Amino acid sequence: MANHMNAAKHGQGKSLFGGAMIIAGTTVGAGMFSLPVVGAGMWFGYSMLMLVAVWFCMLMSGLLLLEANLHFEPGASFDTLTRHTLGRFWRIVNGLSIAFVLYILTYAYISGGGSIVNHSLGTLGLSLPQSVAGLVFALVLALVVLISTQAVDRITSIMLGGMVLSFFLAIGNLLLEIDMQKLIEPDGEASYLPYLFAAIPFGLASFGYHGNVPSLVKYYGKDPGTIVKAICLGTCIALVIYSCWLVATMGNIPRSIFADIIAKGGNMGVLVAALSEVISSAWLNNMLTLFANLAVASSFLGVTLGLFDYLADLFDFDDSRKGRLKTAAVTFIPPTVLGLLFPNGFLMAIGFAALAATIWAVIVPALLAYKVRKLSPDYDGFKVPGGTPLIILVVLFGFITASCHLLAMADILPVYG
Repeated sequence: MANHMNAAKHGQGKSLFGGAMIIAGTTVGAGMFSLPVVGAGMWFGYSMLMLVAVWFCMLMSGLLLLEANLHFEPGASFDTLTRHTLGRFWRIVNGLSIAFVLYILTYAYISGGGSIVNHSLGTLGLSLPQSVAGLVFALVLALVVLISTQAVDRITSIMLGGMVLSFFLAIGNLLLEIDMQKLIEPDGEASYLPYLFAAIPFGLASFGYHGNVPSLVKYYGKDPGTIVKAICLGTCIALVIYSCWLVATMGNIPRSIFADIIAKGGNMGVLVAALSEVISSAWLNNMLTLFANLAVASSFLGVTLGLFDYLADLFDFDDSRKGRLKTAAVTFIPPTVLGLLFPNGFLMAIGFAALAATIWAVIVPALLAYKVRKLSPDYDGFKVPGGTPLIILVVLFGFITASCHLLAMADILPVYG
């Protein structure tokens, strides 16, 4: 009991808003640019239904992970949790899925970064091959990660401020100019529901914050009340931002235009270009382009810092200049080469990231919670309500999401465009 009180005191004085912003900042990023594109088939109503359902399942999986995490000392990582609870097999599977997600997202953001850099240069009358634009984007930001974690922290904080400001300036204007007809009665074929299933993995990829749960336990100590509120508030902020984004895009761009966006690869620059045609003010246009640049840059920095630290730990590279150079080579060369070879793989990569994320962000947290309940039946600390049925629901959601991605890839599920 004394331990619980000491742990709760450890979390006192730490701002709840700070924790919520860590969750929201990790969740919201360049992945949101895939949502209107993959949601174009099912359109607004079903897109919102899908987002709310995915938000609920991802919130529950995060809380199940927290429950398992609280059985360990603050600072215990995902690796420690799986090793001590689920054994060697799940530790390896989980480690591989985390590494795969981080690598594939790094590639996705190089592809998206190249696309948006190209769009930005186009407004200045300049042009680069997309693969070269992606290379420039990766090199500049890789340098920041190479310098230090502190450099990433400072630059990301500035970027997040700029993102919030530019997002609300650009989106606020788009929200004022929405056409309800486009939102409620879209043009094109009158088939919507069949397209929902292929979009679920992209919804999952948009609510990935689970790597931060152990960090919050380390930050607040064993204070589940505050951590639960931070996770709920952070994911709710993300849900509100995504909802505004869907209203702004689908209320301004006709459904038939999305078919053209998808035909051009569905990359970030193509979507921003389509929105730019709708915005009458050049200044607001610049705000939207600035937001897109900041979103993809901050996502890239966040993901690659996680991958950099993970690989340094895995290969036992030290923090000297030579050690950081080795880590940087292993971190950045593979996804940058992919970005040069396949410059337009943004949407495809986000889908693959979701496939691997079903393991470490959905299925593993549910299994961890199930196992710690079995190992400590008399534990009187935090437990996610809903018992075993909730755990089964979360695991089912993971399997359904993975199946949807594989079936869409095999052309069994219909994909719009």
